[in-house]
Amino acid sequence: MIQGPMGKSRLVVSRMGLGCMGMSEFYGPADEGESIRTIHRAMDMGMNFLDTADVYGLGRNEELVGKAIRDRRGDAVVATKFGNVRGVDGSWLGVNGKPDYVRSSCEASLRRLGVEVIDLYYQHRVDPATPIEETVGAMADLVRQGKVRFLGLSEAAPASIRKACAVHPIAALQTEYSLWTREPEAEVIPVCRELGVGFVAYSPLGRGIFSGRFRGPEDIAAGDYRRNSPRFMGENLVHNLSLVERLEGIAAGKKCRSSQLALAWLLARGQDIFPIPGTKRVDRLEENAAAADLELSAEEIARLDAAFPVGAARGTRYPEQAMKAVSR
Repeated sequence: MIQGPMGKSRLVVSRMGLGCMGMSEFYGPADEGESIRTIHRAMDMGMNFLDTADVYGLGRNEELVGKAIRDRRGDAVVATKFGNVRGVDGSWLGVNGKPDYVRSSCEASLRRLGVEVIDLYYQHRVDPATPIEETVGAMADLVRQGKVRFLGLSEAAPASIRKACAVHPIAALQTEYSLWTREPEAEVIPVCRELGVGFVAYSPLGRGIFSGRFRGPEDIAAGDYRRNSPRFMGENLVHNLSLVERLEGIAAGKKCRSSQLALAWLLARGQDIFPIPGTKRVDRLEENAAAADLELSAEEIARLDAAFPVGAARGTRYPEQAMKAVSR
């Protein structure tokens, strides 16, 4: 797996990372053994960029990642996040970017991960009640203290990105980006390129819809987050599955899987785009990684762009309340 610098920073990561969230929550039952094998296989292939957060599985995901890298710390670039707050029962309580919370969250993540330093520390969501300059100032203190190497933001609006960069260099901006979520192309990606911020694309496979696993609502297991996702409900799902058919048609001509084509399209958007598809299975990981070897012609990229114009998907990315926390 080719590696490269994250934006203008000195942080070097694989062009494709591994999203670890689903190993502990949201997408069906957990399997710790298979998840650890998947993380180890990723590192074996040079896929060193591991993405987690303190709220995934109420801390269990960080513990899982920490266990997997315990004897291989040098092979991993660990990215985690703070800011989303949940109760002990899993309920969502809001966003906190206060400096004291930044510091306490970092200490808790270091303990769960079992590491001395976090490679990339993101603010998971921007706190509207706390000036971002104060939040990033506290994050910058963590860098000076040697507890964090590089800083990132997640789902931040262009104005917030600019304010943050004025306080301390921001290595990465993480936002949902895929064939059916192309809105970052309008303003966010151009601002990142202007400021030298790398762009990390989460949910690059449309929360799994581009894998071809889903043909109807009956394919979504009980308890799976997607049962409550607007894009996977009712007529929205019917329409969105028609988009998948378009992708599968193009992939058939390319003799690859639709998921691989979706990832190859993202990688072709620029050397500063780093997709982090999530999986908890070795076979899916290897399938995704093979997308890095796919070369797309200008004609193929044009076909994909035409098949998936901005706004092609129906339904918001998150339920109404969660949408209020993005693009601040």
